[in-house]
Amino acid sequence: MTPTVVRIGTRPSPLARAQAELVKGVLERELGAEVELIDIASEGDRSRAPLTEIGGQGVFVGAVREALADGRCDVAVHSLKDLPTVDDDRVALAAVPVRGDARDALIARDGLTLGELPARSRVGTGSPRRAAQLHALGMALDVVSIRGNVGTRIAKVGAGELDAVVLARAGLDRLGRTDEITETLDPLQMLPAPGQGALAVEVASGSALTTDIGAALDDAGTHAAVSAERALLRALGAGCSSPIGALAEVAEGDDGLEIWLRGVALAPDGSHLVRLSATGDVDDPESVGRRLASEMLAEGAGSLVQEQVS
Repeated sequence: MTPTVVRIGTRPSPLARAQAELVKGVLERELGAEVELIDIASEGDRSRAPLTEIGGQGVFVGAVREALADGRCDVAVHSLKDLPTVDDDRVALAAVPVRGDARDALIARDGLTLGELPARSRVGTGSPRRAAQLHALGMALDVVSIRGNVGTRIAKVGAGELDAVVLARAGLDRLGRTDEITETLDPLQMLPAPGQGALAVEVASGSALTTDIGAALDDAGTHAAVSAERALLRALGAGCSSPIGALAEVAEGDDGLEIWLRGVALAPDGSHLVRLSATGDVDDPESVGRRLASEMLAEGAGSLVQEQVS
């Protein structure tokens, strides 16, 4: 039975709250419950150190999961790309809603595209994955490590501190800042993070809300795609801050629906990379991710991941 009031735990950043509001609206409409948001600051919100220094695995998730496990909230909403690859038995993934645009986007001075940026242009990102792929393009860009919320990062372009920033397109869409995008990056140039653009809706293990939230919010195609991407990430032995890109799509194959998964592993400086793809059964997406990981490891991806985490 759905409780009268459902409490959603969320980080206090504008993007996190916007994402929680999306879930809130669906639950109010579908479950007829009163829904309130509970702000919970994470280590990633309190620190401005690079993700590689404060520990990328779960840095934006841990505090909200703690609140879920100890009963301070009933539901947690995360950016799915931030979830650790190691499961937490205290919580359950109740739903993965329809995915937003998984691609990365550029916001540059003077309306420039990535290809129009002059050599030595300063491009900001907090993501080792984006930084590695920018280096791999061989455009002689000065890639600058930055932290902060979306507004803070974009403001650095307006203030002239940076020539451009690279951000997740879905986040800009959810914040109503799509018109500031100067280019949406093709996955051939910039493969997104595993799970990018998707949301994860978690509940405490054994929660009575599990079935109702799944029925109200879960999208089977999105769930299958991100399961393949995360299986790849897990099998590579990498975390959510590693220079790994992955994108899975559900497509019509010769024998019906199938998963098409692309993956890339890079050296942090972009000097070496392994890029492969695989297809497989939509009903067993994790096996597709594991198989692609095995093929990438055979091509040397393990040394690239180790270079990042060592």
